Amino acid sequence: MISYKNKQITVHSALGSAANLNLLYTKLDEMQYDFDFRKKLKKISFIEMVGDVAIFKYTDGTKLYLEVS
Repeated sequence: MISYKNKQITVHSALGSAANLNLLYTKLDEMQYDFDFRKKLKKISFIEMVGDVAIFKYTDGTKLYLEVS
């Protein structure tokens, strides 16, 4: 679970690497001023980490692939 902008989001990590989670936190901090990203963040059900890629899965079934490295 991560907390971002008063929202709790479940994170599934395939490899369980803490380094990848740190990269995700860094990328989220970089995108904190992107209004479109913050608007879409409200609809995320969970995040899956696969290597250096974060897959944001939305409640409507769509996905956003974000490279965090």
